[in-house]
Amino acid sequence: MPITVGHDSAKTRKTLSVGDKSYAYYSIAAAEAAGLGDFSKLPAALKVVLENMLRFEDGKTVSTDDIKAFSDWAAKGGKNPREIAYRPARVLMQDFTGVPAVVDLAAMRDGIKALGGDPQKINPLNPVDLVIDHSVMIDEFGNPRAFQMNVDREYERNMERYTFLKWGQTAFNNFRVVPPGTGICHQVNLEYLSRTVWSDTDQSGEMVAYPDTLVGTDSHTTMVNGAAVLGWGVGGIEAEAAMLGQPISMLIPEVVGFELTGEMMEGTTGTDLVLKVVEMLRAKGVVGKFVEFYGAGLDHLPLADRATIANMAPEYGATCGFFPIDDETLRYLTNTGRDEDTIALVEAYAKENGFWRGADYAPVYTDTLSLDMNTIVPAISGPKRPQDYIALDQAAKAFAAYVKGEREGKDATPKEEVRWEGEGGAPEPTEIPGDEGHHQRGFVQTEDGHYQLHDGSIAIASITSCTNTSNPYVMIGAGLVARKAREKGLTRKPWVKTSLAPGSQVVSAYLEAAELQDDLDAIGFNLVGYGCTTCIGNSGPLEPEISKCINDNDLIATSVLSGNRNFEGRISPDVRANYLASPPLVVAYALVGDMNVDITREPLGNDQDGNPVYLKDIWPSQKEIADLVEKTVTREAFQTKYADVFKGDEKWQGVSVPQQETYDWPATSTYVQNPPYFQGMGAEPGTISNIEGARVLALLGDMITTDHISPAGSFKDTTPAGKYLIERQVPVREFNSYGSRRGNHEIMMRGTFANIRIKNEMLDGVEGGYTLGPDGQQTSIFDAAMAYQEQGTPLVIFGGEQYGAGSSRDWAAKGTALLGVKAVIAESFERIHRSNLVGMGVIPFEFTGGDTRKSLGLKGDETVAIHGLEGDLKPLSEVPCTITYGDGSTKEIMLKCRIDTAIEKEYVEHGGVLHYVLRDLAKAA
Repeated sequence: MPITVGHDSAKTRKTLSVGDKSYAYYSIAAAEAAGLGDFSKLPAALKVVLENMLRFEDGKTVSTDDIKAFSDWAAKGGKNPREIAYRPARVLMQDFTGVPAVVDLAAMRDGIKALGGDPQKINPLNPVDLVIDHSVMIDEFGNPRAFQMNVDREYERNMERYTFLKWGQTAFNNFRVVPPGTGICHQVNLEYLSRTVWSDTDQSGEMVAYPDTLVGTDSHTTMVNGAAVLGWGVGGIEAEAAMLGQPISMLIPEVVGFELTGEMMEGTTGTDLVLKVVEMLRAKGVVGKFVEFYGAGLDHLPLADRATIANMAPEYGATCGFFPIDDETLRYLTNTGRDEDTIALVEAYAKENGFWRGADYAPVYTDTLSLDMNTIVPAISGPKRPQDYIALDQAAKAFAAYVKGEREGKDATPKEEVRWEGEGGAPEPTEIPGDEGHHQRGFVQTEDGHYQLHDGSIAIASITSCTNTSNPYVMIGAGLVARKAREKGLTRKPWVKTSLAPGSQVVSAYLEAAELQDDLDAIGFNLVGYGCTTCIGNSGPLEPEISKCINDNDLIATSVLSGNRNFEGRISPDVRANYLASPPLVVAYALVGDMNVDITREPLGNDQDGNPVYLKDIWPSQKEIADLVEKTVTREAFQTKYADVFKGDEKWQGVSVPQQETYDWPATSTYVQNPPYFQGMGAEPGTISNIEGARVLALLGDMITTDHISPAGSFKDTTPAGKYLIERQVPVREFNSYGSRRGNHEIMMRGTFANIRIKNEMLDGVEGGYTLGPDGQQTSIFDAAMAYQEQGTPLVIFGGEQYGAGSSRDWAAKGTALLGVKAVIAESFERIHRSNLVGMGVIPFEFTGGDTRKSLGLKGDETVAIHGLEGDLKPLSEVPCTITYGDGSTKEIMLKCRIDTAIEKEYVEHGGVLHYVLRDLAKAA
C-alpha cells in the first residue's frame, strides 16, 4: 500500500541520489530557504518530528505554522508547546498488548457493520508487526529439556490466542506476526525490523526516503532509539488509532540534552551505566520530554550500550532517549546484516538532511545534564523501583536497611525453628549490618538437601528482558563469569531458580560459537525460552517446598534479574524484594544465593580445594569480552537467524484458521471475547457531562504503576478472576496469567486494581485489590464497582504523584473505564497512562494549589462532584470540585482537567478514541 504524503506548499520535496538509486525526500534546508525558519540548531530527535511535519503538511492537519513553530522552539531556548499532529511510519506490538488490540480491531469490524459501514475499512494503513514474546513461562529450568518443555506448555496454554492472532494475520492487511520462540519484540525490532531511514513508494509511485519512526504497544519500544529510530510506547488504544490512519496529537516536546563524556572503566558494564542514568534523569524530572544523548563519550559507546540506555526511557520517565545517527550507527547496521543499499541510504540521507552527529554537532536543548562515564561503578537497582540505584559495594547494607524498615512495627521474632543435622547451603548470616534482630529465618527440605532460608535468600536469578539480552558485551560477560566459576567448582545455590531467556536466537548463536552456553548450562543458566519471562512476571512457580518455607515464615525472599522492571508484585508472588543487575552480576548472585553477602568483599564460595573465591577472581576483563564479541557476533549470524523470521516452527505452521472477514467469536472461550465497547453505539457522539454524586472506589498513594492497576502475572483461584475461571471449569494450573488473558474483558475487569501489593488507603494496612462497598463493608474492588454500577453511581479514583507509571498497559485504562470510573484525580500522571485514560473516555484531573489527598484528609467515604465540564470546555482548564465528607461537611477545590488538546476533548465526547475512529470511518465514503 503506497504511503500518503501532504501537499508540500513550501516545495521542500527534493531528490537524493545514492549510488544508482534515486529517492525523493523532504529537505529541512529547503524549508529554511522557503522562509519557514531557522532549524539548524534543532536536536536530531526533534528534526525527525519536523521532517514528519514537512512530509504531511496539508494545510489542515499540519500547517506551515506548525512547521514554523519548530524554529520558534529553538529561538525560545527549547520551548514551544504547540499542539501538532504526528504520524509514525509503523506500529510494533507484543502479544500481551497486541491481542487486545486485535480484539478491538475485530470488534470494530462488527461495530462498523452495525453502523452500516464496510468492515474492510477496518484495516491497518501503516505496517504493523506483532512479536509473540510475552507468553512463555519458566515452568522448567536448570536442565537441557527446559526450552522445549516450556515451549510445549506455551502452546498448550495459548493456542486460543495464537489461533486468533493467526486469523488476524490473514484477515487484516499490513499486519505481520513474528511467531513464538523467535525473540523479544524490542530486540527483533532493533536487530531486524528497523532501518533507521525508511523508504517506500508514495501515491505518485516515486520512492520516498524518510526517518524510521514508530509507536509500540510496549513502553520499551524506546530501545530502538539507540539506533536513531524515533519510537516510544503508547497504549494499545493509541496504537490502534495510529494504525488506522489517525495522527497522534502531541505537544512539541522539550528536549533535555544528556552529555556523556569519558569512557567506561574496567569492571563496569552498560547496565551499570544505565542504572546511573535512570537515577539521574528521574531526579531531574523528564516526564513527557525527549532526552537526547550527545557528547564525546558517544565515540566510545557501542550501539548495544546505547540501546540499553534507550530501552529504559520509561524507567527514567522520558518519552524517549534518542541517539543521533553517526559512524557507530552504520557499523551496527552493517554487523547486524542490513543490506548495503539501506546502509548507504542511511549515511547519505543523514548527512544531506542534517541528521548526522559529526564533530560540530551542538544543538539547542531545553536543559542539559552531564555524566563522566569514568565515574561509573558496578551497581544494582531495587528493591521496588528501577530508579532506586545502589552502588554494588553498598548493596548488602542497603538490603539490611530495607528489611529493618519492612519489619518495623511487625513481629520480628523468628518463628520456632527445627534444626536438622547435615544442614546444607549458605550458612545463617551471623552478622548482618543493621540487622538488629529484624531478619526472619526458616528451613526447607528438598531433593537437594536441607538448608536454611532467611530474609535475603535469592529465590530467582534470571538473565532476561530486552534491556540486556540485546547487548552482546554483557551476555558474553555473563558467559565468561559462568566459565570461570565452573572452573573453580562453583555452581548456583540449590534454592535459586536460574534461567536464561535471550531476546533473540542470535544470542544463542554467539554463545554457542563462543562455547559459553555449556558453561552457563553447568551452573543452571540453561535456555528456557526466547521471551520476556521473569521481567514480565512469567518467572513461573518456585519449588513447592521453597514457596511454602517463604510464606510460612513470612520471609523477604529476593530476585535478581537483568531486566528493566522490578515493581512490587510483578516478578513472583513469593518474592518481595527485586533487584535489577547486569547479566554477569545475575550469575554472581546465583552463586552466592544471598543478598546479605557483600559480593565486592566477601567470597562467593569455595573452590575445589576449599579456598575462597571472590568476584574479582571470576570477573572477565573488557578485552576478554571485546575479543569474543568481535569473533562470534557476526553479520552472518544475524542474516542466518533472521532469514525466515515469520515462518515459525512446526507448531506455529500447524495452527490453522478459517479465512473470514469478521471473527467468529467462540462463546466458550476464556481467552478471547467480543468486548462491549461498541455495543449499542449510535452514529453521533455525546457530550461531556458534569460528574455528580460520585463515590470513591480507591484512595491510592504515590507511584501507583500500571502493574498495580492491571497486573500481568499469575493470580489465585480466590481472586475475582480466578473465581470466574473456576466457574467455567478451568483448572488452576491452566489459569495462565492476566497478561495472556487480555483478550477477555471479563477477566481483565476482575483483575483491575488486583495487584497483590496494592494498598487502598481506605483500608488500614490491607494489601491487595480491596475496598469498601456501598454497604461500607470490605470487598473486592471488582465486586464493589459492580454494586455501584447497579445503583447507577459514578466512581472516582484518588491518587498521588506519578500515577500510572510503568508499562504502556491499555488495560489499566480499559479496566478503569469498565469498572465505571469517570475520573481519576491525582497529583501527577505518567504520560502514557494519562493518554490512555482519555482514550477510554475517563477524565484525568490533577490537584491544584498544593492540595493532595492527604492535605484534604480524604478517607474514601466522601462524595465527589466535578462541574465546569459541560459546554465549551477548554483543554487544560481548571474546574471546580466539591467534596462532601462522610460527616456532611463540604470543601470546594479546583482541579486541572488533563484533557490536554482539542482532539482529546473530541475523544472523550465520543466515549473514547476508538469510538471516534469508528464513527469517522463509518461516515467516510
